[in-house]
Amino acid sequence: MSTGQIATLVGPATVELQEYDVPEPGPGAVLLAVRRANVCGTDVHQWHYESLLLRDAGLGHEFVGEVVALGEGVSTDFAGEPLALGDRVVPVYYLTCHRCPPCLRSEFNLCQNGLAEWKLKPEVAPHFRSGFATHYYLFPGQYFYKVPDSVPDETVAGANCGLAQMLFTIDQVGLAAGETLVVQGAGGLGLYAAAVAHERGARVIAIDGVPERLELARAFGADETVSLADFPESADRVARVQELTGGVGADLVLEVTGVPASFVEAIDLARVGGRIASVGNLNAEATVTMTPGFVTRKSVHIHGVLRYHPWYLHQAVQFLARRQHLHPFEAFSDRSYPLAEVTDALKAGESRSVARVAIVP
Repeated sequence: MSTGQIATLVGPATVELQEYDVPEPGPGAVLLAVRRANVCGTDVHQWHYESLLLRDAGLGHEFVGEVVALGEGVSTDFAGEPLALGDRVVPVYYLTCHRCPPCLRSEFNLCQNGLAEWKLKPEVAPHFRSGFATHYYLFPGQYFYKVPDSVPDETVAGANCGLAQMLFTIDQVGLAAGETLVVQGAGGLGLYAAAVAHERGARVIAIDGVPERLELARAFGADETVSLADFPESADRVARVQELTGGVGADLVLEVTGVPASFVEAIDLARVGGRIASVGNLNAEATVTMTPGFVTRKSVHIHGVLRYHPWYLHQAVQFLARRQHLHPFEAFSDRSYPLAEVTDALKAGESRSVARVAIVP
């Protein structure tokens, strides 16, 4: 029996590579070899122990894998595509139990048991429940989709988190052709959002502090960019967006920075009657000071969006297949690390110097 490795969180900002026997997949399960994993902002938050549920668990969830073993009864992906050893797939990183109250309301993205396996310590078989690892165990009923040969690993690695979530968020909150979207943060999520909005005919304004990210944002469909270096104060950025929108403000503000203060700024950036989608702020202990009356007076609609419905991952793969030549998806990360240097990868991801840092086992 062969062994594999998984990056395990054993304390605040403390990762340990642990080695376990590679399991055989049971009925309905699939065993993957991880080909490429991205460092998402959520991984950085987990690394800092900000996730109460995912402490002492494996790290990583945004990745592409290769089928190395099929459990009994598995012959297709969740779109009915025939499956064989060697095929590349992207999995939905959470589970759907179909029995909890959110699932019974068809709110599969909010499944109360979505992290039931991921939260377990890797020492518990079948060990490989997260993406910063050599292998990944797909559980029975866990959605996954085959990757077309035309879409490379560098392009598809972020489909199962960032792109699927942005497609879902924009559908949930709404964005029409001709409307203006302001994206707070031009990391992976922000770039995906720009690409999706561009396809739908919306105008995109991207805000970030890293010049390389703002340059990428234009390549992904942003019509204008606002640099934190040029507009260091919130009031300055709001004034700039007002100027760019003829004094109206944004129809939709997408917060993907993970910075609590950006939520308050989003209210100022939105037009009267506009919408705000809060996606990046996940820390349950971070607080801000705000004036609720501004929300009322502006009639702003605020939407918190967590994860995505699992079939949106199939939409994400299809989006990449038809749009990959229009935007430089492969340029999301200009830096990759071996699994043995996972801590360095997390530090690079935290620095926000690139959109996405990659780990290649």
